[in-house]
Order: sequence, then structure tokens, then C-alpha cells
Amino acid sequence: MTKTISCKDAGKDCTWSASTETEEELMSLVTKHVLAEHKEIELTSENILNIKSLIQEK
Repeated sequence: MTKTISCKDAGKDCTWSASTETEEELMSLVTKHVLAEHKEIELTSENILNIKSLIQEK
């Protein structure tokens, strides 16, 4: 199953989204995007868990 996530899933006004085969790959893309585009978000362990809870399987 493909794993997907988008900034809109997190309530952000951003059109970014990604789909990968694994959660690890997806979280790598999420991390790169957050560090580049959403510098106001700190990637704490709590925030990472919240982000992971938004991952959808399709």
C-alpha cells in the first residue's frame, strides 16, 4: 500500500504532498519539506508522532 501525506492534512495552507511505499521514506520527505518550508515547526518527538498519525494508506 502507498503511504501519503499532505500539508493540508495538518491544516497548513500549503499544496505540498508526497506518496511513498514506506513510512521511513515518507518521513524523510516530510522532514526535508518541513526544514525547507516550515521553519516555524520544530520536529520534536511529539510533533513527529502527530505527523505520523496523519499518514494515510491508499
